[in-house]
Amino acid sequence: MSYLNPFTKTIYFLLFYLFLFCNINAQSRYELNSGWKCINYKEVKQQGEKISLPSFQLKNWKNAVVPGTVLTTMLQNKEIPDPFYGMNNEKIPDIYTIGKDYYTYWFVKDFEEKQPTSDQQVWLHFRGINYSCEVYLNGHKVNTEPFKGMYLRKAFNITSYLREDGKNRLAVIVFPPDEVGNPNGGQGGDGTIAKNVGLQYTAGWDWIKPIRDRNTGIWDKVSIEKTGSISIQDPHIITLVPGKRKPSGSQMPAIIKTSASLTNSSNEAISGTLEYTLENQKISKQVTIAASSTIEVALPEYELKHPKLWWPANYGAQHLYTINLQFIPSDKKQIADSDSISFGVREIQTTWNAITRSREIAVNGQEIFIKGGNWIISDAMLRFSKERYDAEIRFHRDMNLNLIRIWGGALVERPEFYEACDRYGLLVFQDFWMSGDCNGRWEDPKKLDDQWTRRQYPDDHHLFLESAADMIKMIRNHASLAMWCGGNEITPPDDILTSLRDSILPKLDGTRWFVDYSNSDAMSYNFLGGNGDGPYGIQPTDSFWASRTWPFNSEVGSVGVGDIESLKRFLPIENQTPPQYLGVSENGSTKEKVDSVWDYHTYISYGAHINAYGAPKNLEDFAEKAQLVNYDQYRALMEGFSAHMWDWYTGTIIWKTQNPWTSMRGQMYDYYLDPNAALYGLRSGSEPLHAMYNPVDGFIMMVNNHFESRNNMMLVVKAYDMQGKEYPLTQVFTYMEPSSVKRIISLKERISELSEKEGLFLSIKLLGSDKNVLSDNFYWLPSKNGNYDGLNHLKRATLQVKTEKISDGTVQVTLTNDSTNTVAFFNRLSIVNAKDKQRILPTFYDNNYVSVLPGEKRTINISTAEKNIKGSIELALEGWNVDKVYIPIKK
Repeated sequence: MSYLNPFTKTIYFLLFYLFLFCNINAQSRYELNSGWKCINYKEVKQQGEKISLPSFQLKNWKNAVVPGTVLTTMLQNKEIPDPFYGMNNEKIPDIYTIGKDYYTYWFVKDFEEKQPTSDQQVWLHFRGINYSCEVYLNGHKVNTEPFKGMYLRKAFNITSYLREDGKNRLAVIVFPPDEVGNPNGGQGGDGTIAKNVGLQYTAGWDWIKPIRDRNTGIWDKVSIEKTGSISIQDPHIITLVPGKRKPSGSQMPAIIKTSASLTNSSNEAISGTLEYTLENQKISKQVTIAASSTIEVALPEYELKHPKLWWPANYGAQHLYTINLQFIPSDKKQIADSDSISFGVREIQTTWNAITRSREIAVNGQEIFIKGGNWIISDAMLRFSKERYDAEIRFHRDMNLNLIRIWGGALVERPEFYEACDRYGLLVFQDFWMSGDCNGRWEDPKKLDDQWTRRQYPDDHHLFLESAADMIKMIRNHASLAMWCGGNEITPPDDILTSLRDSILPKLDGTRWFVDYSNSDAMSYNFLGGNGDGPYGIQPTDSFWASRTWPFNSEVGSVGVGDIESLKRFLPIENQTPPQYLGVSENGSTKEKVDSVWDYHTYISYGAHINAYGAPKNLEDFAEKAQLVNYDQYRALMEGFSAHMWDWYTGTIIWKTQNPWTSMRGQMYDYYLDPNAALYGLRSGSEPLHAMYNPVDGFIMMVNNHFESRNNMMLVVKAYDMQGKEYPLTQVFTYMEPSSVKRIISLKERISELSEKEGLFLSIKLLGSDKNVLSDNFYWLPSKNGNYDGLNHLKRATLQVKTEKISDGTVQVTLTNDSTNTVAFFNRLSIVNAKDKQRILPTFYDNNYVSVLPGEKRTINISTAEKNIKGSIELALEGWNVDKVYIPIKK
């Protein structure tokens, strides 16, 4: 390289060594996520020391799914039918009946890793097993102490166990939960599933049937990591953002506090430097770690100038910083260990609102009106992936929500879930794994033990606290994590609660609010009686506006049946029969004839709401009308709460926004990631700047969730009859104060007059100074008798459809309705494979179930991952009064 000048040579060598270090770090950790074998432990007589020898023959062993469960492996090997389809779950032996031996399995993985010759250390990491296990490697038992508890991560130094030739075998025997519970139809079955430190939903709930193996298996990641003699563990980053900030403009400094545990695996003391670089500034500290010991190291606080802040969705950008924390021994031969950490600069605060008598959540000093969804788990059989997490969290962002609550009968969500929430700006309310149904809040004849006994579940309090501490360390660096919660609808036992609240959380986090249980008076004062949450069934839409509920409702929900495409994915042909509404009984309950498979998949009644559109003729008709109800329900729910922002409410969390299996209740999209109309109704009602119609008093209202005032806007309200005739109602300039609600004008008398005979369409648009649409809300209102008879007499409308591919995976669709037409009502768009007309999932629409007014043009952007597209694709379009068409989309 004699032809290079000295400066160029220097740059070349710096880049070369940077490349070298990057490649070393990139290879320092890898997953053992394929090539596993398994067998029921009864089929082998040898012990782990023998099975884990590479020479041991794996005759008759079958392919295993790891990460996964015994059930996912059995499904992969076609030993069981899909438990999410029809009544197939009833064909699978339940562990309570058949015994735990049936689901006790050996898992084996051969991998290559030579025994290091230098001071390098090799670690075996488990991120989750259920429920206990023994671990063997190359004839040696690795875990000298019991390895039990679904939520515990474990790391083992396996350096001395590795073979010189690099041919290694890992063997793990996994035992089911100590208590599997009787799935007797109760919430959590007979409740004894809660005696473990693990999932409670697996014995069944009112939204799911029992998971037959209780999720036994190596359910989360297994990985190999290589470090030097010093390893970095559980780094912790705290960001302090003093004052009241705005998303834009110049920012005052923020404080970054960083710490980590350093473990010395050698038999001699090691000195060196723990450091990271941020914004071209190096922050470091010299330390000495004694032989065979672990110390906690806090680096000097760093003042970050002009920080780019992280905000929840719809309030600002979700900027994320990344640092590379590394330890360099004093001899500077090489980096001993490094860890790349992503974080957002933000601070979470909470205050008590004396007007609503509930907790307010603030980010960077700004109050956030909470619009949330309850989350169970991504997949009931624990088949997690970054791609699925990304899709589900994106759906929540697209619904204009800003918070997800992780329900306490499941788990502390995985880092990949939190990474998606960081990207999309969803705050997270994280429960610990405890629920009032199993843990003794209520007397319940289906439970085996009495309330006093269940109140002390789980059996091993130490394991609960150890697991809680470990999970806190796992996710505490995520900007999206906003709140900790002791349990679902119940506090933990006193000793667990005290340790969590007063010791563990202050020591390991100390930056987030902890509420003792999900509907606690400390979060939302219960002045109404009852449990402090709900209701859970379908409601008249005006009740969300007129009936005051709890001021920060942790659970309020409704229906959620998918459309015809969704239903056919899991309903056998012989069960594709819609429910038949039979009226109301003397005690006020709904009478309905429901197919057994619908009942098994936890259908809840729509009552008379569907019949208001006319009695369903068949399943297709029922599913289409259900979407009208879904859209109206969830829009009204969020509009009603928003109409009383800071007056009655500081937030609400919908029960629930998703299902981890093929349930029919409480979902904005189905298990297969196909949205129903509820998603788009909620998206409309949750707009951060929103114009809306109050069905109780007829007022046109506006809500502004932004931190800034909005001036020089025009509100335009028009009505349309069933023939498409336009009736201008008002057109007025207006403005909005920050984070406020405003009543504009009552149009109740005129709307009642126009809608009396056939019902009415109502268009409410809010325009900006450049005449761009800031909010576009469209209602269909019933006639005087409360029915939607007029919709059944709508003339057919023909839309002009134009499609244009504007980037890889993104299509822009323009719908134009001729001015001579009536309203083209409630149009569902889908991207489908041209050959079989099946929908491509997941696909994301910036609007759907759209109505197009006479003479109007609507534009919808649709995106899906290119890898999901196989062959030619088409746009499918069908509306209430628009015939179904397929339009080719050019690549």
